This record gives sequence, structure tokens and C-alpha cells, in this order.
Amino acid sequence: MNISKKQFQLYFAIIVGVLAIVRLLFPSVSPTATNNTAIMLQQTVNTDNSEEPLPHSTNISKNKYHRIRGVHSYQDAFPDKQEVQIVAAERWGVSPVQNRKDAERRKKELVYIGSSPYYHVDPLHQSIPYLVPRAALLLDDIGQSFFDSLYVKGVPLNQLIVTSVLRSRDDVNKLRRHNGNATEQSCHLYGTTFDICYNRYHQLTQPVRNDTLKWVLSEVLRDKRQQQRCFVKYEVKQGCFHITVR
Repeated sequence: MNISKKQFQLYFAIIVGVLAIVRLLFPSVSPTATNNTAIMLQQTVNTDNSEEPLPHSTNISKNKYHRIRGVHSYQDAFPDKQEVQIVAAERWGVSPVQNRKDAERRKKELVYIGSSPYYHVDPLHQSIPYLVPRAALLLDDIGQSFFDSLYVKGVPLNQLIVTSVLRSRDDVNKLRRHNGNATEQSCHLYGTTFDICYNRYHQLTQPVRNDTLKWVLSEVLRDKRQQQRCFVKYEVKQGCFHITVR
């Protein structure tokens, strides 16, 4: 039987009126009868006619979370060493600052990254919370993409932790005294480079105690790297991803 939209509305109004009277006379009658009748009529309209479905459709599918895949190998996915990253740092960065006072005088070239809804900055003892605008935008995009990924995968929200940003020459010299891996020509000198911790996160809702957050972060960084937004090195001893904008 074909029922037009106008006929449906007429029948629906009559049935609702009848059920309302029945409801008044017999209070024990379930009010779901009206809803069930409306659903049956709507299914008839949607099946037999080419008209657009009526609002408040009952076909509501459950939200399905995306799978967490991570990367096959951190070393293979993020192999960009110093000699690769330094070229991008010299291209996009500022000339190296000598000390913190020099950095303060260079604020027109740099962006403060001390606070963000997407990431948390660790107390900085050997770097200064500044990046060039290009790198600051990349950091924001990584943080936002990380949040989006956590949401669609059904993972509790946690902020990324930034452990190192712009370093002065004085910072690099001090660091080299007790860190054999530190290089004199550090990419951090140019304000193009930052480190994101992969074994600690800043809890917002509830902690995640396995490697789930690291897997999600690795997917985000892999995508940004494939988009040619950055170079990424997986640092085993430092427990961070070493990232330079490109």
C-alpha cells in the first residue's frame, strides 16, 4: 500500500488523537503505543515512496571507535637523524641565540609556547619556551590531531608533554657536559625543533597505563611526516620524539 506524506500526517494525527482519548480513559495503557504506530507508518512511507525520510528517524547506529594501529617499528617509521634535521632547522629557523637575554630580545622572531589546551610544557631547565611561528603551528597541529585521534578511538583525553624547545648556545654547552648525545650544532638552537615525551602524558580525564597513548601519538606523527610537515627521530634513551619542522 502506498501512503503519501500528507496521508501519513493525517493518519498520524487521527491515531494520536484516538490514543490520547484512550490514555485519558485508561491510564494504564502504555504511551509507547503511539511511538510504535508512528514507526510503522514511517517505515511504510520510506519503503513505498521516494520522498525524503521524516525527521526523528529511529535508525540510530552506535558510535564505532576507530582502531588503534600504531606503527610497525618506531625506528623505521621515524629515522630522521641530525644531518637531515639540521638542514631544515637552518632553513626555517632564527640565527642561534647566545643566552636567555638574547632570546628575550628576539621575541619578534619567536612565538611563546608555554601554555596550550593541547599540550603541557615540562619545567624547562635547559631550554626556553619559544619556537619560530612555523614550528609553533606544527606543535599545535600535532596536539590537536592527537586529541582528535583519542576522541575517535575512545581513549581518555591526555595532553602531550613537551620536554624541550629553543636552546641557547649557553644551554647547549651546559647540556654537553653531562649528556654525551648532545651535539654542539643542535637543531634546538634555531627554534624549529621540539621534543615530545612518549612515556609520560599529562592526565586530563583519567590515566592510560599501557602503550596506547604512544601508539596513537605515533600514528599522528607518521601522518604529519608523510605530509612532509616535519622530520621525526625516535630517541630511545631520551624517551622522546625529536621533531623539526620542514
